[in-house]
Parts: sequence; structure tokens; C-alpha cells
Amino acid sequence: MILQTHLLNNALIADIQLKEANLANAEQFKSELMSLINKGNKYVIVNFEQVIYVDSSFLGALVSALKLAMNNGGDIAVVGLNNDIRSLFQLVRLDKVFRIYTNTQEALTGA
Repeated sequence: MILQTHLLNNALIADIQLKEANLANAEQFKSELMSLINKGNKYVIVNFEQVIYVDSSFLGALVSALKLAMNNGGDIAVVGLNNDIRSLFQLVRLDKVFRIYTNTQEALTGA
């Protein structure tokens, strides 16, 4: 399991249990996240606090899951990005696609 999840208020918190989020685990991540969305979770907060490296295939999996969530009337927010990963999100303009928060509490309040 790549994602450890728990419900908080009306959101599903999905903590990524990886240091390196890359091609080797992108497909499993995508499958787990899409399964959570297909189970009816409308608002998923993906927590990157433990992740120190992300590659484009993993980001592609995250975008695919967002597309599914939006088609089902839901949304995905991301939290806990380190400076390098935040810069990558900005470089590939994913900061325009995802709502990015510092932490879970901010994501729950929509700060």
C-alpha cells in the first residue's frame, strides 16, 4: 500500500508512504487513489509530507486521478510539499490545476 488513509470531517486524507514517488510506483499510486475516488470519496487530500522526490510519471498519475474525481463531482487537494516539489508543481503549472496547501488543516478549511 502506497496510501495510508483516514477520514477527517468530510475529507479523506491520503498520506503517501514513500520517500521517492516515481515511475516504479506511479501505477500502483494511481490505482489506489482512483479506487478511493470510485468508492465515493468526494474530497481527497493527498499528503506529500514524507515524499522527498517526485517524477513526471507520478504527477501524471495524480492528474489522472484528479480528472476522475472531477468527473465524479469531487476534487483533490495536495498538502505537505517540500520546496523542491512545490517548485516542480509550479514549473509544470500544476499549481494552477491543484489546490495546494501547507498542511491538512488548511486544506480542510480552504484557507
